[in-house]
Amino acid sequence: MDVVEITAEAPHRARLLADFSAHLSAQRGLSEHTNRAYLGDVDQLLGYASRHGHTTLDAIDLGVLRGWLASMATTRHSRATLARRGAAVRTFFAWATRTHRVPVDPALRLATARSTSTLPTVLRVEPVTRMLDLARERAADGDAVALRDWALLELLYATGVRVGEVCGVDVADADVHERTLHVIGKGDKERVVPFGRPAETALAAWLAQGRPQLVRPTSPSALFLGRRGGRLDQRQARVIVHESAALAGVDDVAPHALRHTAATHLLEGGSDLRSVQELLGHASIATTQRYTHVSADRLRSAFQQAHPRA
Repeated sequence: MDVVEITAEAPHRARLLADFSAHLSAQRGLSEHTNRAYLGDVDQLLGYASRHGHTTLDAIDLGVLRGWLASMATTRHSRATLARRGAAVRTFFAWATRTHRVPVDPALRLATARSTSTLPTVLRVEPVTRMLDLARERAADGDAVALRDWALLELLYATGVRVGEVCGVDVADADVHERTLHVIGKGDKERVVPFGRPAETALAAWLAQGRPQLVRPTSPSALFLGRRGGRLDQRQARVIVHESAALAGVDDVAPHALRHTAATHLLEGGSDLRSVQELLGHASIATTQRYTHVSADRLRSAFQQAHPRA
């Protein structure tokens, strides 16, 4: 087994991270976002270890790992962040042990705090309707950006897709007549999600009137384009949602809140959990079950406000 140096200037460190990145992408099937987060976490650990005198990978033991996590706990990192970083180093050292980069896995007995389970932010039907109606009104004069924003908002709410999924969709992935959207989710899992007539109307207007105004000779086949003709990125999509909420006088929401809202409204409307799980692309139905708690809390609140014997 070769000694792997992990100091900042050591070439072995860059090679180590590159090999781990390739493992995450090819073997684990993690999303690009998770891949970047895990790499950043491991890079931070290696920096912490080398600053504390542990200059080779095999010098990192359980005490170093606990010290690294403890140093972040004192700087007010959230429990969710600490849980993810613990998962990142466990994944890293399991891989490093299998590939004979370290003789034993120091993370086998590493315990981290569980992330707190918080109920998602969910809008009621009226604020969502206000957002979408205003977006439609702003697109009435045929402005390309306004048409794009309207279609984006309608699709996010209609399908419950993640912002990264909708930004990755190409024109060929959207069937306006069948009202379906083909998306690639976490772990490169593909699914087809339906959408309704309002989203169909908005998407058809964007494709017929808006997108041709923004497309350039070098534009990709992306369904949604930015002002300069490139693929709309996730940061831009988040800005669109935040600004649309502000214009409509709605409490500030992110694209993921529209996903939560879509799921909750489906369940409140009578959809079954398994169908919502498939629509959202959840690997586990336990993730989808969070929305039943949201619905129950809202029902309880309505009961307490309205029933004379509440």
